[in-house]
Amino acid sequence: MGTDRPRGLIAVTSVERLPSGQRAGFWLPEAAYPWRAMVTAGWDFEFVTTRDEEPAPGGIDRSDPPQRMFLEDPEVRRKLAAARSARHYDPADFPLVFAAGGPGAMWDFPSDARLSALLVAIFEAGGVVAAVCHGVAALVNANSADGDAFVSGRRMTGFSNREEEAIGLSAAVPFLLEDALVRRGAKFEAGEPFRPHVITDDRLVTGQNPASAAGVAQLATQLATGDPLPPNWLRRPAP
Repeated sequence: MGTDRPRGLIAVTSVERLPSGQRAGFWLPEAAYPWRAMVTAGWDFEFVTTRDEEPAPGGIDRSDPPQRMFLEDPEVRRKLAAARSARHYDPADFPLVFAAGGPGAMWDFPSDARLSALLVAIFEAGGVVAAVCHGVAALVNANSADGDAFVSGRRMTGFSNREEEAIGLSAAVPFLLEDALVRRGAKFEAGEPFRPHVITDDRLVTGQNPASAAGVAQLATQLATGDPLPPNWLRRPAP
C-alpha cells in the first residue's frame, strides 16, 4: 500500500446504533490511543471493520488531545473512509493489531469469523494482538489452528460484569463478556471497575475498560517494536 514502514491494524465496530436506538460506534479513545502509539513509533496503520463501509466514532471527548488529533488528522480520515472487512487484509502484512471497543462491538465482533481468524493468524505468525474493553469480544469465538478456543488458558481481561451492570447495559448486551470468556476457558482477571487494568500474556495484551486504553496501546506497541514509547507520546504532535 505504498509504504515500507511496518504496519499495524486497528479493528473497529461497524455498529452505529444499538438495538435500543442508543448511539454506538467505536469508542474513540480506544482507537485514537493505539493510533498515537503506532505513529509515534514510526509505524503506518490501517483500519479493519465488520462491513465494507466507513465506521463511525462514539464516546468522543474533544478536550482530550489524542482524540482531537485523531479526528483532525487527514490520513486518519482517509483511512477510515477506506476501511474494509477482514477478508481484504493479509495477516502477514500486520505484526500488530488492536481491537477497539464500544458497546456495538458486542454485536458484530463475535459473529465475524473472518475478523477473529485474522487476529489469531497475526498472533500465530508471531505478532502482537491487543484488545480493550468491549473490543475483547473479537476473541470470544476465536479458535486457534488446533481448533481449541484461542482464549483458553490465557490470562486476560475485558469489560467486567460489574462494569456492565454499573452502566446499565447488563440486560441489553447480547451476552456478558466476562462470562463468555470464562466459559471458553479464559483466566479472566477483573480489576477495580473503571480503573486502568491491563493484562499481558505472551503476545496478547488486554485492557478492562476505556481507562485501560492508553496502557494497552503503550505495552502492545512496545512488545511489537522492542522499544519503549517516549513519556509524552500521547501529546506528541503527529509526524
